[in-house]
Amino acid sequence: MILSDRRILEEIDKGTIKVEPYDRECLGSNSYDVHLGGTLAIYKDHMIDAKKHNEIEYIEIPDEGFVLYPHIFYLGVTLEYTETHAHVPFLEGKSSTGRLGIDIHATAGKGDVGFCGNWTLEISVKQPVKIYKGMPIGQLIYFPVDGEIEVKYNQKKNAKYSGQHNKPVESMMWKNKF
Repeated sequence: MILSDRRILEEIDKGTIKVEPYDRECLGSNSYDVHLGGTLAIYKDHMIDAKKHNEIEYIEIPDEGFVLYPHIFYLGVTLEYTETHAHVPFLEGKSSTGRLGIDIHATAGKGDVGFCGNWTLEISVKQPVKIYKGMPIGQLIYFPVDGEIEVKYNQKKNAKYSGQHNKPVESMMWKNKF
């Protein structure tokens, strides 16, 4: 079951869903549109290592746009800061984004109850595409949870991505024990 527009509005009023900045025009019948923030990142090294802290370098998207190229993996960020305290948020690309050949996440489309932050996007493209900060990039949908949550994401000691703001965050896989 996915929350409808009315249910999303009710949850915003209750404070269990938070979106900043919020614009009523971005609320669809069962989703909320999010936009591309002004910063991208790429990994500094050509070869990345899952056991290593791989550093990234930031790229500010100029007003005239920025061209993304195939075979380069970009990290982006949503303009919107979100909090979800009672539902499971899913971030999906908009159909218009997909029709430009832009994928906004490799695997991490699901958030956890208690996620608070701007969403890091895992962007790849099929052919060169010019993008712009503030462009619609995706949509959040919310699923109710069956059962009581024991520990929300933002309360976990090992929550590697809690509270991220305004800039893409690199992989924290290296913090895992394997």
